[in-house]
Amino acid sequence: MKTCYIFGDADICDYSKINIPPDAFLIAADGGYRHFAGLDKAPDLLIGDFDSFVGDLPSSCEIIKSPAEKDDTDMLLAVKTALERGFDDITLCGALGGRLDHTFANIQTLEYILSRGANARIEDSSGDARILTEGSYRFPRNNGYFSVFAVSEKASVTVTGTKYCLDDYSLSRSFPLGVSNEISEDICEIIIHSGVLLVISADN
Repeated sequence: MKTCYIFGDADICDYSKINIPPDAFLIAADGGYRHFAGLDKAPDLLIGDFDSFVGDLPSSCEIIKSPAEKDDTDMLLAVKTALERGFDDITLCGALGGRLDHTFANIQTLEYILSRGANARIEDSSGDARILTEGSYRFPRNNGYFSVFAVSEKASVTVTGTKYCLDDYSLSRSFPLGVSNEISEDICEIIIHSGVLLVISADN
């Protein structure tokens, strides 16, 4: 798979917890460029309308400037560019916190990536979020909470290895039953029998 990491402008508290593969293509979405100093890396591409960019534009990477009046957020614009270039494993960082509307837009962007046939996740310094379709998935024990939410109207799921387990249970998008669970065994397994699930795993 071709891996791409895209950095938005939301705060990242601990760069050491962002695990970037050595062969990943790196994109800064507008003000997300500020994170590369903390990462001690340079992006391969800087993209956006530069309304939140601070400082002089670098000469060390490719730059794509978009109009300020556009339908896409800078993050979505970066995602579309990554998909057009054949990347099928896309991680968003600096995508949670800050403005609530942008946080929600970034979660919807995960759905967009998935709908285009690519793997999608948000990686934060405290944990990660991913949207999953039918299948079986395994997660290691963490030191915080583990939550599952229906993205589709209904999602039938089995969850084992957690404090609160589910057995072929129909989660509803309008009721957050799956919030603040805990992984109680070395491995948690989620089986999605039908529907689409948002899984959030975070350390305390």
